[in-house]
Amino acid sequence: MTKHFPRPPATAAAALTLTLALSLALTACSSSGDRAPETRSASPLSHIHGLGLRGDNLYVATHQGIYTPDADGSPVPVGDRRDDFMGFTVTADGHFLASGHPAPGADGPADLGLVASTDSGRTWREKSLAGKVDFHALDTARDATVYGYDSANGLLRVSADGVTWDDRAALRALDIAVSPADPGTVLASTESGVARSTDGGRTFAPGAGRVLAYLSWGAPDALFGVDPDGVLFRGTGGGAGWTRVSTVPGGAPQALTVVDARRLFVATGDGVYESRDAGRTFERRMAVKATAGDH
Repeated sequence: MTKHFPRPPATAAAALTLTLALSLALTACSSSGDRAPETRSASPLSHIHGLGLRGDNLYVATHQGIYTPDADGSPVPVGDRRDDFMGFTVTADGHFLASGHPAPGADGPADLGLVASTDSGRTWREKSLAGKVDFHALDTARDATVYGYDSANGLLRVSADGVTWDDRAALRALDIAVSPADPGTVLASTESGVARSTDGGRTFAPGAGRVLAYLSWGAPDALFGVDPDGVLFRGTGGGAGWTRVSTVPGGAPQALTVVDARRLFVATGDGVYESRDAGRTFERRMAVKATAGDH
């Protein structure tokens, strides 16, 4: 039986914030043909959509392509593509998977579908669903199964090879996280709390308990979530409960990636922060400055 945990009254504002974030996530990215031309520069960066680690190198997926910090923490562009990478993850073998929209003026369909890079984001190749899907959240299981949240259709899609996809549950979510120990266990952040699936995302129990914006499950004992106000929580019981850890610097969160039980990265309004003590303290690894009108 799925247990439902009542939402503490203090989370009501967070729930409202997440509701607004969900509405923006589901509607903000229209096709490139519908968007007004925009000017992009290497810095300041606009909104961050994803974080990943390859070796000890940090990679940041943004509204303007992939970046990595230099020795001083300044963002350095990776490769030549300045696509709006809405979904981004680094697989266990170090490959990059991403989704989103092409840069203004670029050739190709308005939705990237799933694209992949085997050289740390310097070059990309199309894998599937080009022109059909914009994944706003991507994660992979220990068996390399790819989980993607199709924001336009409010649908979880799953693929064993990144090419052929199976449509799973319909839900409104901002982020997903797959258990490193059990590929069938999937969590989703919703406006009513964390929703849990134990059948590979085919069905979800109603969202309940803590209202979180972003989730990441880096190891069996390393489940973390951050709420819309930037408060970091550590999950217990596979997401059945959440323990407050700290408040991340920099304001509202934009992305979260957990490496292991002690190391994690959180992107907020003014930078990407790293913790090496399970979220108790943070150091800024890359400085960013969001520009108006980002999503």
